[in-house]
Amino acid sequence: MENVKELLPIGSIVRLRGGKKRVMVFGVKQRDRATNKEYDYIGVVYPEGNLGENGQFFFQHDAVETVVFRGFEDEERTAFLEKLDDFYRRRN
Repeated sequence: MENVKELLPIGSIVRLRGGKKRVMVFGVKQRDRATNKEYDYIGVVYPEGNLGENGQFFFQHDAVETVVFRGFEDEERTAFLEKLDDFYRRRN
């Protein structure tokens, strides 16, 4: 994702392209330790929640077909996104 300020907030519930279950975002800009690849999100199936490592899914923003529910946003999240944006600008 080019603009980190467009990341969905934690708690957002989405339907992924080709997915059968909805997924709830519980982390943004996460790295898969097995592959070292960075993803926009990590999520768990909804409504079940965390079923262990095998029930957690990494995915990119462009895999989201539908946003069913947008998570909580406040000043703290806005400040976090500003810092994240600054980090990626300096990294590139």
